[in-house]
Amino acid sequence: MGSASSFSKFCLTLLLLVDVLGSTNAQLSTNFYSKSCPNLLSTVKSTVTSAINKEARMGASLLRLFFHDCFVNSAVENVCPGVVSCADILAIAARDSVEILGGPKWAVKLGRRDARSASQSAANNGIPAPTSNLNQLTSRFNALGLSTRDLVALSGAHTIGQARCTSFRARIYNESNIDASFAQTRQRNCPRTTGSGDNNLAPLDIQTPTSFDNNYFKNLVSQRGLLHSDQQLFNGGSTDSIVRGYGNSPSSFNSDFVSAMIKMGDISPLTGSRGEIRKNCRR
Repeated sequence: MGSASSFSKFCLTLLLLVDVLGSTNAQLSTNFYSKSCPNLLSTVKSTVTSAINKEARMGASLLRLFFHDCFVNSAVENVCPGVVSCADILAIAARDSVEILGGPKWAVKLGRRDARSASQSAANNGIPAPTSNLNQLTSRFNALGLSTRDLVALSGAHTIGQARCTSFRARIYNESNIDASFAQTRQRNCPRTTGSGDNNLAPLDIQTPTSFDNNYFKNLVSQRGLLHSDQQLFNGGSTDSIVRGYGNSPSSFNSDFVSAMIKMGDISPLTGSRGEIRKNCRR
């Protein structure tokens, strides 16, 4: 969990934002903008595709930045000024990023509105640290209405993105449930001494770091999870069988990932007349 580039972090950030926004009886729908902004999906898709073609890491970055930032906002404003919320733009961009990098596609439910205020620091403080154990991870997800299977499926987003040396230094030098050659490889770019190379990056998935696939789970089975919290999912505990299943069946992972994403997106979004539609997603 604690990677700044991880999708799981973005998921929990969104859920924490939901807590701030509160609940409402209004419903999201997949065709919310079909009349008010019919070119929305194609506009976002083309912009995200262009960005990822220039820099593959952009896909993971967009997932991370879901609730508080969005570079495609200016493109959408050109075709539908003042109509689409930043929250919905980012929901679409996140979905498109997964698809462009080889992952599954799903119908995004839309109709969210933006909060009038939100705290990035408060959201970040509520996200499980990379030192979290399995009980801490499952408890946090369960408290948000997400199952243990949802936890494992959403953690599979660590198949893309990177983490800072500070997030995995303790694991590669101090832990025993780690492949020796993998640890040595990571140590080359992450010195043991605190303050040295702290911001150096390493891919969360050493095999295919810019492809959304199931290699993350294969890495865990081989004890090559980069973060302590990653390897906790396959460490003799209750989630071992789920990890092994996803490693053996990419279709099973994709299906459960989509289900978990849809389930997460249905948790008390701000809709109706509450909140606002921001014209500037960077403020």
